Amino acid sequence: MRQAAVARKTNETSIKVAVDLDGTGSYSVDTGIGFLDHMLEQLSRHALMDLEVNAEGDLHIDAHHTTEDSGIAIGTAVAQALGERKGIRRYGSALVPMDETLTRVAIDLSNRPYLVWRVEFVRDKVGDMDTELFKEWFQAFAQAAGATLHVETLYGENNHHIVESCFKALARALREAMEIDPRKADAVPSTKGVL
Repeated sequence: MRQAAVARKTNETSIKVAVDLDGTGSYSVDTGIGFLDHMLEQLSRHALMDLEVNAEGDLHIDAHHTTEDSGIAIGTAVAQALGERKGIRRYGSALVPMDETLTRVAIDLSNRPYLVWRVEFVRDKVGDMDTELFKEWFQAFAQAAGATLHVETLYGENNHHIVESCFKALARALREAMEIDPRKADAVPSTKGVL
């Protein structure tokens, strides 16, 4: 069972996350940030990863801490659920269109965290959420999950579409990378023998 539950508590946030990597894409998400909830629901649904997130944060200040810490908590839960990463495909990629926007994501569940973020926004906000916070979420997720993650929006004009295509492309790439390869289900996908 590739499942994990994580509780992260700081002076700024209190977050509980549960994941099932072999789920059906069911979710229950409440961060207090409506647009972030919508994106995490997309992540769950398109990765076919069951996801529960309950977050309380210092939203009276801004959304930064809750956004970043939710990325850390979800990434940590994914890393724990992957365990030794035995049998996974390891690599995944996706090219996701959303109306006028096209985003490409490539991921390596290498246990070597790194983020390449080539995403530009045309406004500073989506609803009430600062667009600069999305890079923070992806950075936090990549670090905690142990993922090399490349995110590039090739073109787009609508901020909502740009962000949503990033999360959906991550979901599809992650789904591919964390799937068990039936040809090598008993082996770590590395010549090192460990990830």
